[in-house]
Amino acid sequence: MNAPVRVGALVPLSRPGWVEAGRHLLTGLELAAGDSGIPIELLVRDTAADPAKAAAAVDELTDLGAAAIVGEYHSVVARSAAARADALAVPFLCSSAVLDTLTEQPTDWVARIAPAQSHCWQVYADFLLAAGHTRVAVAAQPTVYWQSGTRILREHLASRGADLVEIDITTGFAAVCDALVDHGATALLLLVATPDPAVPIVKAVRADPRLADVLIGAPAGQPEFTEWAEQLGADGTAIPFLSYLPERFTPLGERVDAALRERLAGPPSFVAFEGYDTVAVLAEILRSHGSDRKSIAAAFPHVSVEGTRGRIQFSRAPGISVWQWAWPPVQVVDRDPADPSRIRVLHRG
Repeated sequence: MNAPVRVGALVPLSRPGWVEAGRHLLTGLELAAGDSGIPIELLVRDTAADPAKAAAAVDELTDLGAAAIVGEYHSVVARSAAARADALAVPFLCSSAVLDTLTEQPTDWVARIAPAQSHCWQVYADFLLAAGHTRVAVAAQPTVYWQSGTRILREHLASRGADLVEIDITTGFAAVCDALVDHGATALLLLVATPDPAVPIVKAVRADPRLADVLIGAPAGQPEFTEWAEQLGADGTAIPFLSYLPERFTPLGERVDAALRERLAGPPSFVAFEGYDTVAVLAEILRSHGSDRKSIAAAFPHVSVEGTRGRIQFSRAPGISVWQWAWPPVQVVDRDPADPSRIRVLHRG
């Protein structure tokens, strides 16, 4: 394999996309491409959290001869890219988006590194139950991703005798606090965009003495990134979120962790490892099956790769329309108020 293999990379690098997550994802993708021993040319396209922009990028990358598409962080954007890749018969290896329904119909052209939302958000619900929360409130925005998360949480909590109530965030942040008191909720989950309205909601709840014992949770992982701490300071700690890191890394993971820390000038998020693992899998497929698009897609159910967080293999998980790594490690973690740089593991899935 002499000529570089062109690989399209979809990454949110500008607003309203989550730019810091995009930077971590791209750093992982680029590091793995350099480590692969295969001449891989990443054709990076900024999706800016725009589904239409992502679909157009898939069209462009396909025309440029990309052997496969990798990446993306935002679930709704990844769904748009997956649908277009499926229609064009180009392999798409999704790095970090969790929405269960990436494609409306089962497809052989799409595989996913990240866990499905129905799996990892049930782990979060189990954490809440184990911590004694039977009256849970959610502040959710009306998008497919947040609505899907609300449904998963409600069904899982209800099956174990707990309640979930939705709080209207359009009435103002003081009204959100009043509603938490009225409902007797012991936990509030932020199923909303960052920084707005997530940051002002946290500030309002933290400032209300009636809610001193209410747990604030962020299943989607907002506290993972530095901008959360920059916006909230101490108010942003002790907010449990989902992280897809293992109890301990593989030997590869330890080496990659050190390299990512150097490139990012700080601790890498789980998103960076998802990016690395994505290209590690694709590189193994290119070595063993070549760079023909059909051959790459056909290899998804057969590949077995030692990634940074465990051995990666794809299968058909119930209710999931794409090839799925079932499952990556799932943890519920938070930032220690005494030392916000320290991550505390609260629950393992």
